[in-house]
Amino acid sequence: MNLRLIQFASPREIRVARAAGQYVWDVSGKRYLDFYTGYGVAFLGHRHPKVMQALKEQLDRYVTIPPSFETDVKDECLNQLAKILPQHLERVYFMNSGSEACEAALKIARKTTGRKKVLAFVNSFHGRTMAALSATWNPKYREGFEPFPLEVVFSPFNDPSAVDDKLNEDFAAVILEPVQGEGGIVPATDDFLKAVEKRCREVGAVFIVDEVQSGFGRTGFIWAHQKSGVKPDIMTAAKAIGGGYPASILAATEQVASKLKETDHGSTYGGNPLAFAAVKAAVEVLIEEGVPQQASEKGAVLGELLAEVVEQNRGVFRQLRRAGLMIGLEMRTQPQPFIRMLQNNGLIAFKAGLTVLRLLPPYLITEEDIRTAAETISRTCVEFLAQKPKPSESQG
Repeated sequence: MNLRLIQFASPREIRVARAAGQYVWDVSGKRYLDFYTGYGVAFLGHRHPKVMQALKEQLDRYVTIPPSFETDVKDECLNQLAKILPQHLERVYFMNSGSEACEAALKIARKTTGRKKVLAFVNSFHGRTMAALSATWNPKYREGFEPFPLEVVFSPFNDPSAVDDKLNEDFAAVILEPVQGEGGIVPATDDFLKAVEKRCREVGAVFIVDEVQSGFGRTGFIWAHQKSGVKPDIMTAAKAIGGGYPASILAATEQVASKLKETDHGSTYGGNPLAFAAVKAAVEVLIEEGVPQQASEKGAVLGELLAEVVEQNRGVFRQLRRAGLMIGLEMRTQPQPFIRMLQNNGLIAFKAGLTVLRLLPPYLITEEDIRTAAETISRTCVEFLAQKPKPSESQG
């Protein structure tokens, strides 16, 4: 039997030999600057030494111990997380992925309110499991999976008046990303987030903030929603929080968590000792190395250079959107052919939405990396305009 992987994404056509920090090497020895970082998972860089050491040490102790048992590594992880979580979110549950965390958040909202409707937003993405998919806007992800377990109403993003009109006492929750990732790197305005929070309080809906991609320092704040001063009832986080190891969390207020009983949710691998060790080490890196500040400063420098690239290449790009090191360049065409050319030139990127070139570089990029990235994108623009991409080319 010739066993093959089910492909849900186009092959990247790189056979990876190793990865470290902000770089990936293929088997021929070619080095790539990685601004993809596994959908943003390696925000702390590939194989951060502190995270790797924590995992190695934990492997020598125990691996398969559920969090219902008391362990030192669980206590240490919780103690570290308490230093960075919003102080009003006093309860936390561990899972393995962002989809799982959002799934659990929506389940909890439905259970604690007794309501079935959810308000989400145009261009939202919250995952591919069934409840999370219910709140994911793009029809290409939803097609063929109806009926969904939740009745979701989609509202325009960054439109406070639409939220006031649509959200009422029939709704269990509102779920949103403070910076839409898959939707094209679109930051929520302060006024919008505050209006959503206010309306949730008025109608008794659970306010869920999805920080799976935007959280853990990437935007220059530990959690992107903190810029607006809002206080969600539930926050989800994943990707960067494990330093490369699969881990996610749901953080909730005591008011929400106190309404749950023992059998309302569970996760076989959630909160396993390796995840605890990885998250603990990742939080230590975040604090000790001033990751949010580095993301803010380096994002500003990279953003300034990319703004020049956009201005000089209006035939390729429409605009730049950015929050820290969460960057989107809206193109005039679908980005797949351009992404392939970038990769050939040594820069790994990926797409968002239909026409956005997405860059999620790790916080530890250097000044040289920043210049290299901007120069590579600029050089690729020249090549892109010089040759007409074949419609059949595809790269995500």
